[in-house]
Amino acid sequence: MMCVSELCANAIAHTASGSGGVFTVEVDCPRDGVARVAVIDDGGASVPAPGSGDLMADSGRGLAMVAACTSRWGFAEAYPGRIVWAEACWPVAVPSPDHLAAITGRMRPVPPPDWRGGPVA
Repeated sequence: MMCVSELCANAIAHTASGSGGVFTVEVDCPRDGVARVAVIDDGGASVPAPGSGDLMADSGRGLAMVAACTSRWGFAEAYPGRIVWAEACWPVAVPSPDHLAAITGRMRPVPPPDWRGGPVA
């Protein structure tokens, strides 16, 4: 939520969206373990960039915070505006063969008799 808030605040402060325009927020899960948020704004004169890193500055830390709290972020030009996006990732559990068999109704795969490299009886 903090990153979404920052991307929306930037759309208002740094683009035509804050001067009577609009912006749109899209939230998506493009694949397991990934959440993506995108803010589509009305465009502005400058491109999104993290600030100088000066912790005492009055502003300029927002995109650095987004970069630190997400797996990746970026932007793309989208006439007449711009899309600024960020993705957060988390580990996805890999189900055991027994669990897969239980949910799919299939039998668990059985290794061949010589799977340990020993002689086959």
